[in-house]
Amino acid sequence: MGSVHILVAEDDEHVADALTEALRRHGHTVLRTADGGRAVDAAKEAEFVLLDLGLVGLDGYEVCRRIRAASMVPIIALTARSEEIDRVMVLQAGADDYVVKPYGFRELLARIEAVMRRATRSATPTAVPERDGSVLETGTLSIDVRARKALLAGRPLSLTAKEFDLLALLAAERGAVLTREQIIERVWDENWFGSTRTLDVHVGSLRTKLGDRRWIETVRGVGFRLTNPCC
Repeated sequence: MGSVHILVAEDDEHVADALTEALRRHGHTVLRTADGGRAVDAAKEAEFVLLDLGLVGLDGYEVCRRIRAASMVPIIALTARSEEIDRVMVLQAGADDYVVKPYGFRELLARIEAVMRRATRSATPTAVPERDGSVLETGTLSIDVRARKALLAGRPLSLTAKEFDLLALLAAERGAVLTREQIIERVWDENWFGSTRTLDVHVGSLRTKLGDRRWIETVRGVGFRLTNPCC
């Protein structure tokens, strides 16, 4: 990973100082702020965002939602909240990963590199196999892999990059059960550090956007498969 322009949104001055110094030692350029509103604006110029959830003004969840609504810049949330619901909420807000404080800098750096790899793969997807051409169809669901567009009954679905990758993978293997490990490896990264709970969050979000949870069937103890709820 070469030099990356990283936004550090952190309200603890001592933590921000140490993190900024360490990132700069590794060749990255750093912009820092403790203000949520400024973080939203600064993210427009950043290549990566490290986002503390306890900021001045807007809280980290709202900052994450606003950044994600305008940009697909990679985001890692830095949180002292270890409860599962907090981790789920930040992933639903649009973060790509999270690190629970206190954390080791080497782990954080590894997670940054992993998220950057996944972001690159999403920009030029190779993990989703194509059948006859680049359009995958299941009932009223149509997915154009090359254009990265999905339609349901002719209406476009508003999907995040990871939601699209997940749906396209399941559609390409329609009817087959994919294990959780296979999905994580192909949609996220073979060196994924986080919990597979991330997958459950994205499946839940996709079911909501598809309007019928039967589109994605859970096979207990194994994984998931795409079905056609109309048939």
